[in-house]
Amino acid sequence: MKQNYDESSFRVLKGLEPVRERPGMYTRTDSPAHIVQEVIDNAADEALAGFAKQIHVGLHLDGSVSVADDGRGIPVGPHPEEGVPVVVLAFTRLHAGGKFDKRSGNAAYAFSGGLHGVGVAVTNALSSRVEVEVRREGKVHSVSFADGGEKVSELAVLGDCGRQSGTRVRVWPEARYFDSGKVPQAELERLLRSKAVLLPGVKVTLEIEQPDGKALSKTWRYPEGLAGYLNELAGGIAPVAPLYSQEKYAAADDESFAEGEGAAWALGWFLESLPCESYVNLIPTVAGGTHESGLRSGVFEAVKSFVEHHALLPRGVKLQQEDVCSRMAFVLSARILDPQFQGQVKEKLNSREAVKLVSGMVRDPFEIWLNQHVEAGKAIADVAIRQALARQKNAQKVEKRKQSGVAVLPGKLSDCESTDLAENELFLVEGDSAGGSAKMARNRETQAILPLRGKVQNAWEIEPGRLFANAEIHDIAVALGVDPHGPEGEPDLSGLRYGKAVIMSDADVDGAHIQTLLLTLFFRHFPALIRRGHVFVAQPPLYRVDVPAQGKKRPARRLYALDDGELAAIRDRLAKEGFAPEKIEVGRFKGLGEMNPEQLRETAMDPATRRVLPVAERPEAHAETMRLFNLLMGKGEAAGRRAWMEAKGHLAEADL
Repeated sequence: MKQNYDESSFRVLKGLEPVRERPGMYTRTDSPAHIVQEVIDNAADEALAGFAKQIHVGLHLDGSVSVADDGRGIPVGPHPEEGVPVVVLAFTRLHAGGKFDKRSGNAAYAFSGGLHGVGVAVTNALSSRVEVEVRREGKVHSVSFADGGEKVSELAVLGDCGRQSGTRVRVWPEARYFDSGKVPQAELERLLRSKAVLLPGVKVTLEIEQPDGKALSKTWRYPEGLAGYLNELAGGIAPVAPLYSQEKYAAADDESFAEGEGAAWALGWFLESLPCESYVNLIPTVAGGTHESGLRSGVFEAVKSFVEHHALLPRGVKLQQEDVCSRMAFVLSARILDPQFQGQVKEKLNSREAVKLVSGMVRDPFEIWLNQHVEAGKAIADVAIRQALARQKNAQKVEKRKQSGVAVLPGKLSDCESTDLAENELFLVEGDSAGGSAKMARNRETQAILPLRGKVQNAWEIEPGRLFANAEIHDIAVALGVDPHGPEGEPDLSGLRYGKAVIMSDADVDGAHIQTLLLTLFFRHFPALIRRGHVFVAQPPLYRVDVPAQGKKRPARRLYALDDGELAAIRDRLAKEGFAPEKIEVGRFKGLGEMNPEQLRETAMDPATRRVLPVAERPEAHAETMRLFNLLMGKGEAAGRRAWMEAKGHLAEADL
């Protein structure tokens, strides 16, 4: 049947419809844990702001979850612009909340986990029913929502509450949106325990209704704070030195960071690996992020300085960050004014300034503590030195296997100093000018640079015996230390010199072509590298956005956009922050060679802030992948390519 494509073909999603249409874009869909966490996070934000002393969570027999706090209560009056009660706006409107306008001082929360403003609105959209009770200004107010927020009862006053205040939200998750409609109790308990740890003086209670009508109650309080929690995580395993716990926040006269930004942390070194936990404004960041990178950097610098001051390092041993941090367990709680997370689920922090913030807060206090507790410092240093010796010994074994019959490394290769396969990276860089910038931007310890002149030959139909006739392919193979076409069953990667091969080309059509040619080379002749996850593609930005300073609290910033979509999003965010469009300077990069080393390091090379995509093949789609490569790269497929481009060409978003 022929489909008409006209004005009526377009559908506009309104209100909370986008969430119900694509719930996976806004939350986890394995269980309702995250939509319940959004409600708990709002209660925790009240406690973080100093207005709530108790958080109570109930698991009910009908599958619903209730969350109550004794904070200020969500405002119930009409919004000055929208004319709708604010409590209704919070639960029915995306991108509405009290966590914006932080720099202007008009926000309800200086520090909070959310900035998107889609939190409890997503909870409402994916629930069959939500009931909200607000105690505020002497009155008890009630409002309820049904059918994913579509049906809203009128906001009603139920009675008086005296001086009591707070909010109680009860949620009935809609099971059809989740793999399992039940909230996992173990995950909920971990979340509530962490809130108790991070909120000193706040009582956190979980009540679980039982079939006999009674309730099983659990309460968490941690008078020892982060150190007590880390001790519990250790499960009775003794640390090599006493646990170290401290906190530090920026003062009002700090030139680099806003007042109150900083971190609290607890550190311990053990002879076996233990779990680490980190939080940003009380939000668990299970995938880590830039605040963890800052902690490790600050700890490493402090331990390195202590070791050098006391001359503890044996001759010929060079200490690296992984040596110091691989046996370190930690609990980190960072406070950041405007945290930028990876996705709405907020599992990873992406804020670049968090590296400098946490590193600066940790280094000096920890170095002072090490020098005040010399025996503890020496015990920690001993663990790090043993790790360094083991790493070097392992590297020497690898080196012996590489010595026989290895070709001379390419002269244009700027090799790295380390021989640790887990850390080493080889950047295949387009052009000599970009290669020069990359050499200055790299970390000499772990990053090697191989500039490529021109475009690599299309290797799809080159015979294996003729591969090395091409100088660029020869240099890539020799630099990697892997022979093409090893045994199919057990590929020989024993000579591999780098754990990551990163393709870094311009963000234009020519750069995309070079990426395609290199990926063709790896897929056809070095398939084991792709199967084992050694090949990556860097994502350099297309635009640079210079943001002027905003008072003494917020220095000038430099942001980057991968494409036009990200640029538009940055412009919108800056407009909401109060920046006039004419004050924002936008520059377009014509290529990698146009970036200075600092910009290249920050956007494409520093593991803490860069964007790099892993290259992988789906085993079940191998035949289809081979067919597509043959169509696009085969010399005898010109007619097929033309037909394919005529059929698919309108889908390309080429930057010409």
